Amino acid sequence: MQEVLPEGGMIRKLWIGETAKYREHVLRLDPESRRNRFAGGVSDEFIRHYVDLTSGLDAVVHGFFVGDTIRGAAELRPLGLHFARQAEAAISVEKPWQSHGVGSALLRRTLLVARNRGFRHLHMACLADNRRMQQLARKFDAELSFDFESVVGEVESSRPTPLSLMRELMSDSHGFATAMLDLQTRMLRV
Repeated sequence: MQEVLPEGGMIRKLWIGETAKYREHVLRLDPESRRNRFAGGVSDEFIRHYVDLTSGLDAVVHGFFVGDTIRGAAELRPLGLHFARQAEAAISVEKPWQSHGVGSALLRRTLLVARNRGFRHLHMACLADNRRMQQLARKFDAELSFDFESVVGEVESSRPTPLSLMRELMSDSHGFATAMLDLQTRMLRV
C-alpha cells in the first residue's frame, strides 16, 4: 500500500518508546490545528497528559514521518468495553504538511487497522467549522451528522480478509525496519 506523500515522508505505526515524538508533534500544532484536533483550545499540560494517557490505552497511533520527526498522526482507540466493535479516529497534521494528502493517507491506514481489529463502526468528531476534516470524512464515505457546534462522522468498516491482514503486516514490517534503521543511524552519529 504505497501512498503518494510529500517527498521524504512516510507513514508508519508508532512503536514503544516513541511517545515523546508523538507528544512533540502535538505540541507543535499551530493554534487552529490544535483547536481542530481537540475541539477547542487546550494547554500544553493537557497535551502532555493526553499523550501519556493515549500510550496507556489500546490506541494504535500511526505517524507521518519526515526523517525521524512526526509531522502528522492518526489515532485509533476503542470506545470502551461496552462498544467493543466501535472505535474513534482522530487526525492531526502540522500546517506545512496540510493539503498534501497526508490526512487521507493517515485515515486510509487507520481504516485498514480498524477493519483488521474487527471495529465495525469508526467515529470521527470535529467542530462544525472544521471543513478540512469534514471533507476528509466524506472522501471515505462517512455519514455526517451535525449536533450543536460539532459534527460526527461515522464510517462502517468491512470484515478483515487475508489480503487486508497481509497489507497491515507488510506496512508494519516495512515501518519497523525503517524505524530500526533510523535508530541505528542516530546511534552511529553519537
